[in-house]
Amino acid sequence: MRAGRLTASVAGIIALTFTAAGCGLSGGSDGGDATAGGCKVDKGNVGSGRLTGDVKGQITFQTTNLKKDFGDFFNGVIKDFEKAHPGAKVKWIDDPGDNTFTQRTVADAQACTLPDVLNLNAETATALTKAGYLLNLGVKDPGVAKPFVPAFWKSSTFKEASGSSIHTVLPWYTGGIVLTYNTDLLKKAGVDPAKPPTTMFGLFADYEKIAKAGKGKYYATMANPVWRIPADFDQMNIKTLSADGKSAVFANDPRTTQWVAWMAKLYKEGAMPKDSLSSSNDPSTLYSQGKVAYGSTNPSFVRFVKQNSPSIYAKTGVGQQPFDALGHTTGAPQYISVAATSKHAPVALAFAKYLTNAENQTAWCKDPNVVIFPTTTTSLNDPFFQKVSGDDPFSEARKLVAEQLKTTTAYQTVLSPAAQNAIVAQVQLAMQGKKSPEQAVKDAQSKVDELLKQAG
Repeated sequence: MRAGRLTASVAGIIALTFTAAGCGLSGGSDGGDATAGGCKVDKGNVGSGRLTGDVKGQITFQTTNLKKDFGDFFNGVIKDFEKAHPGAKVKWIDDPGDNTFTQRTVADAQACTLPDVLNLNAETATALTKAGYLLNLGVKDPGVAKPFVPAFWKSSTFKEASGSSIHTVLPWYTGGIVLTYNTDLLKKAGVDPAKPPTTMFGLFADYEKIAKAGKGKYYATMANPVWRIPADFDQMNIKTLSADGKSAVFANDPRTTQWVAWMAKLYKEGAMPKDSLSSSNDPSTLYSQGKVAYGSTNPSFVRFVKQNSPSIYAKTGVGQQPFDALGHTTGAPQYISVAATSKHAPVALAFAKYLTNAENQTAWCKDPNVVIFPTTTTSLNDPFFQKVSGDDPFSEARKLVAEQLKTTTAYQTVLSPAAQNAIVAQVQLAMQGKKSPEQAVKDAQSKVDELLKQAG
């Protein structure tokens, strides 16, 4: 599951405020006034042509909930940058990153007071790019892509108002996706831990074996489909939304109905705790108690188990989450963007590049207090990731994810919470036997279409 989704109310606010703003970009290298999202800006910040200018002036750098744990690291990065550029100053602020983050960032954009360099998630970057508030990095610095994993860079785009996909972000740090499982429970069910399934339906077949062996004493996974939608659809290469994002199309793929039918069958057969259908709890607690065979797909989960349940950690295996039809994993990175409204854009762009370069990404990802992965090719090739000693679960997870990230993309479906909840609610009805899988999928698509139409 991807974190940090917008609430329905916030999504509505974004639509209203951006519509009222008369969004878009104007101006450029041909002179005259220039605007970005309705804010007056230096003409060099928008339009065609590279960004030029001295790296001098003070900028504001905003992260999301990082200052408490990583103050020393980022203060060091800032100090080194300022030393390399004597005329530049960086003021660091840290946003709590709560569920009103996007709403508050939108308000800053409307007031023309966005921080110069921003740590953003995909949802917020989507909104700000469409409204024209972020620097078009691909145009303003054509060589900016060089350090990053090519597939990751290519897919790290968002659509501007015209519908064209542009690069307004630098991929920063990311997590990964792995299968974590209790090898003892898998063996009891006749599932070979050394041969992870390659498809979602193959994984579901293993869930079914665990249900039959567990007989209510232990389970395969949690029931709430909120953890799997739209992540499973993406991995199966089921298109959830149309290319323009204005309509739902997942019901057009017969595999969607098959997926729902599997979920209903597994729930009925006892592969999942009955009381977990609407629970927001992830598998962490039950897995640590030996009551769920499959844990979280987040590599950080392996460290959680090691710290909180050593006996279960000793039984934990790590494998490849099914690539399925997509053929590779997708990442949900955090991004670094530069505000098109920055009064010192050359400083902001220089700092954004410095922050995300291979040296700084590698240094941070080696911090023992984090379980994150870099997005630059050089970083992923570092021995820290490629020559991990030991065959313990945590080492295996690090090696596996580092290898995945060489071919991963950021092409993930971004659903509003309202749209996601509409799909989840219909799947839950099918799992309870209150609707057929076919009807649930049909109704889910209709409800999402209504929400997309309302959002404009």
